[in-house]
Amino acid sequence: MPQWLVAAALALGTFMQVLDTTIANVSIPTIAGNLGVSTNQGTWVITSFAVANGISVPLTGWLMMRFGVVRTFVVSVILFTIASFLCGVAWSLSSLVAFRVLQGAVSGPMIPGSQALLLSLFPPEKKGVALAVWSMTTLVAPICGPILGGYISDNHSWPWIFLINIPVGLFCAFVCWQGLKNRETPTRKLPIDSIGLGLLVVWVGALQIMLDMGKEVDWFHSSFIVAMGLIALVGFIAFLIWEFSEKHPIVDLSLFKNRNFTIGTIALCLGYGIFFGAVVLQPLWMQTWLGYTATWAGFIAAPSGFIAVLISPWVGKNITRFDARWFATISFIVFGISYFMRAGYTAHASFSAYVMPLLVQGVAMAMFFVAMLSILLEGVPDSQVPAASGLSNFLRITAGSFATSITTTFWDNHAAQHQTHLAESSSIYDPALTMATQQLSQLGLSEQQALGVLSHEMSNQAYLLSALDFFWISGWLCWAIAGIVWLTRRPQGGGHVVAAD
Repeated sequence: MPQWLVAAALALGTFMQVLDTTIANVSIPTIAGNLGVSTNQGTWVITSFAVANGISVPLTGWLMMRFGVVRTFVVSVILFTIASFLCGVAWSLSSLVAFRVLQGAVSGPMIPGSQALLLSLFPPEKKGVALAVWSMTTLVAPICGPILGGYISDNHSWPWIFLINIPVGLFCAFVCWQGLKNRETPTRKLPIDSIGLGLLVVWVGALQIMLDMGKEVDWFHSSFIVAMGLIALVGFIAFLIWEFSEKHPIVDLSLFKNRNFTIGTIALCLGYGIFFGAVVLQPLWMQTWLGYTATWAGFIAAPSGFIAVLISPWVGKNITRFDARWFATISFIVFGISYFMRAGYTAHASFSAYVMPLLVQGVAMAMFFVAMLSILLEGVPDSQVPAASGLSNFLRITAGSFATSITTTFWDNHAAQHQTHLAESSSIYDPALTMATQQLSQLGLSEQQALGVLSHEMSNQAYLLSALDFFWISGWLCWAIAGIVWLTRRPQGGGHVVAAD
């Protein structure tokens, strides 16, 4: 089997998994409409995958040592392909969410597995080439996700955003097994922390359910939400107690004794949570209130990834030559500038006006991940790098999932507040309202219809103002996080970045 073909198949494995974290974002209104649910309920399609994937990441190290890297990766790809088929034939939101949970759970080993196998495929002097191939796929996939998801939703039926994984998954699994089965890593029997894993599933799952459903049942006025909150809290405390006392913990909490790891992971999770919240909110707002199709909402999101692909090779080449904290600081500052630019959006802005902040964001994306990984892995022993990488990725993915729920709740609640203020500032005696009603009446609308049009426009304005609030707050938060980075020690080298990117 040609080496280039195996490398391409491994890259496709990464591409397929990362693609599925973004391909559904622009399709949420379409999926929600077809399944007869609200767009807020539709976001469960995103969060269910992210939470399940995040929970499964800590298991990756144990699986690879127990069954071998090649076998674990190939089986993960096959199961992911089967889960994608089930998502494509889902008949309701509950079934789709259940299959997305399965899809996320089995995909945990795909990204670390493809990276490890790519690095083993190339000689030591070409490790940089392997990392470049792997990094490019993680940047290209988010570009293709919104465009591909939007095109499929607008021109075909939404199940195809999942069904397209089937031929790619089968090709990837076949080529990787044929080309790498003789490179299988040694295996050994290891105990698994089943109680720790169970507690992890309980508290993360309960917290996510609370965040997803809270806005629909008036939060803590609902006994169900109170119960979920208590389960999450008790489960989290029990998880911490158990993991600190377990000889072979599913999550190595001793890593938090390392200052760089603790502070770096906090900054990584906060930055990624803000970023992912914006990734979910913008296409949702543009399709729901601005009349954009899923395809065009995807085109607006795409340039950030394109810019990141152009700049990332230079960043990777120079990250070890300079203080990584400067790269991280610049990325947070540029992220903030991008959010402040979006805080100036108007409902009738041009396409280019919506795209420009995303172009700026691409510069930040090119620096963010590599710099933060270089910082948080500083001082981590080589033997603990896989565990540190898995834990930071688990927390990052979980932060993105929580951010989705928090962002949509913030958007709805602040839109309601803005709508109340807008309504209070107008009345039937307001000359502007009277004139607008008369103009609509002259177009053939009844008084009731005219008031309905004006009410819709008021809601449109309220959701616009709420989105601007979110972007404004996000900008200031990013600038604040830039200061947190300087509480860490300066990374001495970039050797660990290859092992954990």
